[in-house]
Amino acid sequence: MIDRRELLKAIGLGAVVIAGEWLLAAGTGRGRAVAQTAATDTVELTAAQAAAAIRNGELSAESYAERLIAQGTAWRHLNAFISEDPVAVLAAARAADERRRAGEPLGPLHGVPLVIKDNIDTLDLPTTGGTAALRSHRPSRNAPVVQALFDAGALLFGKTNLHELAMGITNNNGVFGAVGNPYDPSMIPGGSSGGTGAAIGARIAPAGLGSDTGGSVRIPAALCGIAGLRPSSGRYPGAGIVPISSTNDTPGPMARDVTDLALLDGVITGDSAPLPAVPLSGLRLGLHREHFWEDLDPQTAAIMTRVLTTLTDAGVELVEESIPGFRRLRAAMGFAARQEARTELVRDLDESDTGIDVEALIGQIGSPDVRAFIAEIFDAPAISEAEYRQVMEVYRPRYQAAYAEYFSANRLDAMIFPATPLPARPIGHDDTVELNGRQVPTFPTFARNTAPASGAGIPGLAIPAGLSEDGLPVGLEIDGPVMSDRRLLAIGLAIEGALPRVPPPRSAP
Repeated sequence: MIDRRELLKAIGLGAVVIAGEWLLAAGTGRGRAVAQTAATDTVELTAAQAAAAIRNGELSAESYAERLIAQGTAWRHLNAFISEDPVAVLAAARAADERRRAGEPLGPLHGVPLVIKDNIDTLDLPTTGGTAALRSHRPSRNAPVVQALFDAGALLFGKTNLHELAMGITNNNGVFGAVGNPYDPSMIPGGSSGGTGAAIGARIAPAGLGSDTGGSVRIPAALCGIAGLRPSSGRYPGAGIVPISSTNDTPGPMARDVTDLALLDGVITGDSAPLPAVPLSGLRLGLHREHFWEDLDPQTAAIMTRVLTTLTDAGVELVEESIPGFRRLRAAMGFAARQEARTELVRDLDESDTGIDVEALIGQIGSPDVRAFIAEIFDAPAISEAEYRQVMEVYRPRYQAAYAEYFSANRLDAMIFPATPLPARPIGHDDTVELNGRQVPTFPTFARNTAPASGAGIPGLAIPAGLSEDGLPVGLEIDGPVMSDRRLLAIGLAIEGALPRVPPPRSAP
């Protein structure tokens, strides 16, 4: 791993952070404050703001990259990255500046560094999937979803840490180490896209990509105080991503606000029309109390109650109705995901020219919870092809139809609920966590509210809702009808504007 401080000294960059750290060591607190103030405005820029400033010549891509590298140095204790190449980032930023000065056409993300989850293929950095057997895997091309961002002018800042093989939600990776939450590094950032969530929450990068199977974008977004979108299934290209379940897998953008999510979504899909203005007055949001609002942590419940009060005061209509047959249909979808996990990983290893077979991969898994999960998948009897088809051709259409009927019959614009039933919990609680005075299973508890949208293939948007009394973020989620992604983002933008802004994490120690 590159030591950023030594790199910055060697190439003469990041003078602000180096000077600030030297003054702090000498006991000159004022110098540190000056250094931090100089960097604050730049690192707080959203991707849209940074792109506009670079495009207009108000900010050079190189100086922006320097600031973000310095920010990453200050927050290196979070362990948000698996691989990075700051020298390459700075070279790419200088090239971006040269293209602007030459008057070349500039894309909507020109010169903006983004972070990419390390299960998504990139040509310039390895794709490890967060597991030891793939540590040296170098893809021959960028995943299409990444290429779309690069074609729009974005720069690769680094590949982010994840729960091993994206099979968990704590991001306590037994191979590359645990990722800390930017609001409290002793707490989990959520997962499996926890490195992306932590890097964006800590202002190391303005935005980036995660992947979401059962909540892996939305859970870390909620726990790290940022926003994240799970798009409708099939709306984004899924090639070039280490798979779990083709039915549920999708890449998804993560950023600090909904405007940036809409920007990345538009770049990826080509649907870049401005979001329509959505007034809160008359907006109809469904409250499915069963399942989604049960057994909440008191802090989460209190914050979400305040959110609902704010929205109703603004004219939102809350419709208390449930999805018909929800529990029975939801349970059937788990069989398909497990069957796909045991077949698609094997196929991907063969097709990606990794030189690794599934036995070698399993033998090097370093996270006990992932090792147990993989063993359960491969040791349990496989469901038959007929049973799999029954799930996919009978139960999944019924599940999707139940969601569609819920939205249409109740004339709902979206449904709303807590993204997770509880805020972040301490690192190391991979099997069970405390909720309302008792120990409950970690994975299904944190993924309880996010997973249903995955099986139905509908879009889900996580937005910061507030901070707990302990200063930990709580997120809300809104889900919408299938392929209503741009409308859902517009609704999210309106809700975001009505809620108090969640403050950034405290400065790095």
